[in-house]
Amino acid sequence: MPQATVGKRLRLLRTQRGLSIRALAAKSGLNVNTLSLIENGKTSPSVHTLQQLAGGLDAPVSAFFETDTPRQRVVYLKADQRVEGLFAHGTLADLGVGLVERLVEPFLITARPNSDSGPQPIVHLGHEFVFCIKGQLLYVVEDRPYRLMAGDSLLFEALLPHRWQNVDDGVSQALLVMCPTGARSHPPEAHPASN
Repeated sequence: MPQATVGKRLRLLRTQRGLSIRALAAKSGLNVNTLSLIENGKTSPSVHTLQQLAGGLDAPVSAFFETDTPRQRVVYLKADQRVEGLFAHGTLADLGVGLVERLVEPFLITARPNSDSGPQPIVHLGHEFVFCIKGQLLYVVEDRPYRLMAGDSLLFEALLPHRWQNVDDGVSQALLVMCPTGARSHPPEAHPASN
């Protein structure tokens, strides 16, 4: 399975936009040192850190997984062709890489045992759909818990404060589909760094 190098993509996206590391830190609400560590491949960002970076770059999260794949209107991926990136709690595979217009961002998340999104809730624009494939995930949306086991799903407005935790002793896996709406607006206080 091809591995995406999030750090290299981050540097490319940042330089394409003419941003210094300090400017991106200010726009994303992240620490300059954290950005430097990610760009140099010395740490893997959490999904929430990727969301903060995407907000600071005014780009979708899927931008960190793009390759030289030609743009197309139909994306068919064999299991061994998925572009997979490491993040702080497991792996994230972009299932829509190469699609011409990304109105949805589908990902396959594999979360390590007992990993979580951190103590602070996440808030972003659009909707989020989660379908648990394997293991058990606990989502808390607006302080209400939802335990997802294989076959269970959850759909919610992403402006509602939410967080997740793998409550399984083994690896949990889920299909995550983010559906951004409107202009991207990611206030730093809405996306805590969980590195």
